Amino acid sequence: MFGIDSSELLLVAIVALVVIGPKDLPRVMRLVGQWVARARGAVRQFREGFDQMLREAELKELEAKWAAENERIMQQFPAGQPAMLAGADPADAPPVMTPQPVVWTPPAPAYDTPSDDDIAAAEGVPPEPRP
Repeated sequence: MFGIDSSELLLVAIVALVVIGPKDLPRVMRLVGQWVARARGAVRQFREGFDQMLREAELKELEAKWAAENERIMQQFPAGQPAMLAGADPADAPPVMTPQPVVWTPPAPAYDTPSDDDIAAAEGVPPEPRP
């Protein structure tokens, strides 16, 4: 990220060991790690804020474009007048076709309707004599 080679990092570690000493080196490294974490958090927060501002600016720009396009359409096709008749003589307009409602009729039963004699026989009633 910063262009530091491993040899340069080793040299920094040796100088830190000599200057700080082995006793305080872990405490100092922990402190440096905390500072680096805070710096990264600040950078992340700045980046998120900047991205949020960009999104809001893009949203405002899109809303302005949408409002302009909506206004253009509303001027081209005034309210209460069908779009296909805008600027045309109503007498020359083709008839408006509306779809017919779909009516569902249930299908006929797949079996024959039993006769009265069949029903009587199933119930155990003797059939009536025929004239």
